[in-house]
Amino acid sequence: MAKGEGGEQYSNASLLNKPDSDSVKLARKPENDNRLSVCNKISYAIGGAPYQMTGSALGFFLQIYLLDVAQLDPFYASIILFVGRAWDAVTDPTVGFLVSRSPWTRFGRMLPWIVLSTPFAVISYFLIWYVPPFENGKVIWYLIFYCLFQSLQTCFHVPYSALTMFISSEQKERDSATAYRMTVEVLGTVLGTAIQGQIVGMANAPCLPGPRDIVANLTNSSMSAGLNDSEHVISIEHTKKAYMIASGVISLIYILCAVVLFFGVREQKEYCRPRSEPMSFFRGIKLVMGHGPYVKLIMVFLFTSLAFMLLEGNFALFCSSTLGFRNDFQNILLVIMLSATLAIPFWQWFLTRFGKKTAVYTGTLSVVPFVILVVCVKSNLIVTYIVSFAAGVSVAAAFLLPWSMLPDVVDDFQVQNPESTGHEALFYSFYVFFTKFASGVSLGISTLSLDFAGYISRGCSQPEEVDLTLKLLVSAAPVAMIIVGLGILYSYPITEERRQGNRKLLQEQRDNEADSETDSTEMGNIV
Repeated sequence: MAKGEGGEQYSNASLLNKPDSDSVKLARKPENDNRLSVCNKISYAIGGAPYQMTGSALGFFLQIYLLDVAQLDPFYASIILFVGRAWDAVTDPTVGFLVSRSPWTRFGRMLPWIVLSTPFAVISYFLIWYVPPFENGKVIWYLIFYCLFQSLQTCFHVPYSALTMFISSEQKERDSATAYRMTVEVLGTVLGTAIQGQIVGMANAPCLPGPRDIVANLTNSSMSAGLNDSEHVISIEHTKKAYMIASGVISLIYILCAVVLFFGVREQKEYCRPRSEPMSFFRGIKLVMGHGPYVKLIMVFLFTSLAFMLLEGNFALFCSSTLGFRNDFQNILLVIMLSATLAIPFWQWFLTRFGKKTAVYTGTLSVVPFVILVVCVKSNLIVTYIVSFAAGVSVAAAFLLPWSMLPDVVDDFQVQNPESTGHEALFYSFYVFFTKFASGVSLGISTLSLDFAGYISRGCSQPEEVDLTLKLLVSAAPVAMIIVGLGILYSYPITEERRQGNRKLLQEQRDNEADSETDSTEMGNIV
């Protein structure tokens, strides 16, 4: 800020009286408040872990859980996955609108939403992984609790995402906090994958013979009664309990992270510029979606997210069914997440050195040769691990870099619309919505495609049509989506020069507002 970098500025009224030490301290307070401590940044970052933990568990395992453990027909599973995500078409913008209209409380405007939604979100999440003791209502059960969890998760994540704009007015501090957040979010993804994968991996559901196994069994007597050896030790009931244990552990961590966020972060009211007059829901949507750079960034994020969601949602099935690594897929997923975590500092350095737009191109394109390689090379566990590690590096870039660009779009909007403020939650809500929409579309389409291809629930092997479908879903389709998304990014108008210019203009606006408030206060004291 200008006041923090040079000598103190005073209005004409303040020259009548020599400023005392208290007024000097008051003038310098915003400078100190803008600086976030490491503890503040870590506490803020920890708040992003629940969304990623539950998201990775649902993204990697819900499809295979519904098909092989709950034993739903692939058609009904696709309906649950798509409708659950599509429900966010209503909840994300609606919650964003309600948050933007929420009054300020002693705890802030965003934090109450986060705290109040947490216990209900945890309960609904746990019930997603519970197999009810009835058959006819299973589809309704999972549809209700999946949609309910999505709504409650929205009440947590939209305010949390918008909180980025209210922890500091300094872009440098927000970028630093975002880097902390992305690191912890990737760690949360690793944690969710590890907890779900390792607990469930120790209790794999017994598989049933597929078409190829029936032929092989004619000459191989080792597969007694056509079942794999694990059935003598592990039953489907063990697998059900394993999923419940994993969900219980993740639920406890979810609550702990929410508590740390609430007590470790202070929502800064003084950094919230005076909000414009309340507007209708649809007018707010029209205003936000009318900002060109935001629309282009959303489209980029939609296509790249769809690519990685297709890869994420089908990779577990691809590893277990097509590659034949039924007992190793959870470790392969863990390698992807660990490499993504290790790559976060590199991509943070890369974007500061070469710019955000260049980083998105480089990071997202780097996954293309590896997703092609994994389907072209003959099934080999070592090669799969190497490809998974390399793919994880690109996953980190795909999720870190677009989120780091969003505050720049919000700043650009405020520069171009100085009289229209207080819509940060709407910007973030639509961003979150498109993430979930991409996930819903990818899971719905992929599960429905597997149904058409003839997927066999709990099959030890699958028909050749299923193997071909899985290869398309984890390779050809993601590559096509990435190319489309990066093509749109080419016309994204916010360069580094424009971003720096917006930052200076916003700083000048804040300084002018602070000067006006100081003038009013000092004139009042004189009177």
